[in-house]
Amino acid sequence: MTRIYVAGHRGMVGGAILRKLQARGAETITRTHAELDLTDQAAVRDFMQTEKPDVVVLAAAKVGGIHANNTYPANFIYENLMIQSNVIHQAFAAGVTRLLQLGSSCIYPRAVPQPMREDALLTGVLEPTNEPYAIAKIAGIKLCESYNRQHGTDYRSVMPTNLYGPGDNFHPENSHVLPALIRRFHEAAQARLDEVTIWGTGTPRREFLHVDDMAEASLYVLDLSKDVYEANTEPMLSHINVGTGIDVSILELARMVAGVTGFRGRIATDPSKPDGTMRKLMDVTRLADMGWRARIALQDGIEETYGWFLDNQDSFRR
Repeated sequence: MTRIYVAGHRGMVGGAILRKLQARGAETITRTHAELDLTDQAAVRDFMQTEKPDVVVLAAAKVGGIHANNTYPANFIYENLMIQSNVIHQAFAAGVTRLLQLGSSCIYPRAVPQPMREDALLTGVLEPTNEPYAIAKIAGIKLCESYNRQHGTDYRSVMPTNLYGPGDNFHPENSHVLPALIRRFHEAAQARLDEVTIWGTGTPRREFLHVDDMAEASLYVLDLSKDVYEANTEPMLSHINVGTGIDVSILELARMVAGVTGFRGRIATDPSKPDGTMRKLMDVTRLADMGWRARIALQDGIEETYGWFLDNQDSFRR
């Protein structure tokens, strides 16, 4: 049986991928951060040489929202570069020929035609608020491509849009926009506040993909035959966008979350806070042409995620 190592299985995406692999009856390998520090080259080498997985799914990463990226830029670039370099190289050294790496839509330039096509990579200046993280994720793509070109491996990269769902980070300062809004509007509804203020102008548009859809897409790409994958990609432009192809404004999103959480007050905006990129919508034509499309509607996904939040909210208290 094929043995699959899922790096980052305690994260939202890695956890969703692990659940789907286990539902298939796959033999999976996992390690917690306490058991294996992926920034430690020697530790990763020893692990790969001992376990010798057949396939690696690299879902481990240091992630966070605008505030976290602005506050800890050195952590974001260093830890992500080290994780990717160690896992990809040591997988190769251990004879792993199949690997799937998960990246992020922030790899694309700030001022790029929308929706963002894969060939927009490296065509312009990155969004300053998350440039260190984006640089690391771009390096991950190029690591995979370089090992493929030099060593004939089959290392693939998928670039998800904004993800959300069960297992998300609901920290009040370090979370992404959707879980942050769920927590804030929930607390405001419970406290019966008259108003909630959201960061920025509310006009930026974002695309959101449920984590279960992302897990399905990841395994779909991993399972594609090499002939099909290579027929739809290029050796130096091999990554694949994963998204819904639909976006909403942050204010529209806030209204959806308010409705789900039962908040009935006023939603105000704070233009003194950064908006980030004004629009980020994935062109998902490449993946659609290979036969996969997202299935979970945003409203349904927010309702499910809020239900998970309610069931687990005690663990989010500071």
